[in-house]
Amino acid sequence: MRTTPEPVTPAPALSVWTTAQTAPTTQRKGRYVPESTPHPAKMLPAVAAYAISHYTHPGELVLDPMCGIGTTLVEAVHLGRRAAGVEYEPHWADVSRANLQLAAEHGVKHNARVFRGDARQLTALLPPEYIGQAALVVTSPPYGPSTHGRVAVAPGEGIQKYYHLYGNTLDRGNLANIGHHRLLAGFMRVLTNATVFLRPGGHIVITIRPWREHAELIDLPAQILDCGRDAGLIPVERCVALLARAAEHDLVARGSFFQRDFVRKQRDAGLPLHLIAHEDVLVFRSPLQRPTGCREATADAPASWAA
Repeated sequence: MRTTPEPVTPAPALSVWTTAQTAPTTQRKGRYVPESTPHPAKMLPAVAAYAISHYTHPGELVLDPMCGIGTTLVEAVHLGRRAAGVEYEPHWADVSRANLQLAAEHGVKHNARVFRGDARQLTALLPPEYIGQAALVVTSPPYGPSTHGRVAVAPGEGIQKYYHLYGNTLDRGNLANIGHHRLLAGFMRVLTNATVFLRPGGHIVITIRPWREHAELIDLPAQILDCGRDAGLIPVERCVALLARAAEHDLVARGSFFQRDFVRKQRDAGLPLHLIAHEDVLVFRSPLQRPTGCREATADAPASWAA
């Protein structure tokens, strides 16, 4: 008997964001307070600005549940959007507020707030007036032990690494310190709670890259894609945000000391690695409507949305 084939779902569209035409320090100069520098994993301002420009309009609300130094919030207010962020570590929450204050001192009138707490408890941290209001969520999960940071050379001590860790490594409440699989479970909970604050048809933009553990590639973008689906979100695009400058005929890499050192050692050992030149950008959309008669979400039981 002849059967009708199952419909094929088209793959998400791909696009390239040229977000590193200027160096990271240039992008942040005069726009962020000096205390922002030590953060181990700052999002490129141009990445946040590109997402905000393309998925929102002036006056709309942008949310970052893991806001760090407030890059998403700062770029949002400079583009005339409202913004709200949550940050787990008290120090970075203060730095985020200082960066928003700097924007105000530069004449940017804004409606932006920073809340301190664990993003896995998002529905208990944000005020109820934000429920269903955000046009866009922009964020990035921590990668655990990071290859970010700075170096110093001391006589007789070799190369010393600093500004490369998230807070206290013994703090198990920090998603960066709980291991790969628990990180995925925690981030899925963050995404599930974030949908409560998205308006119908709103977008979530997540920047993420693969990393290597003992030279083994961990495909974190694919795993986060699964987390988004499991959180009830609809994948709509998979993009590339360049971390290298796009020159006329090639890419000019901006790899850190740690990346260059790691790649050199791996090549010497026979593994042909290359410098990281981009981040994956996963773009999800929330369903266009809630099921008829569904209750408002609570901290313990977020509402399930259906397309």
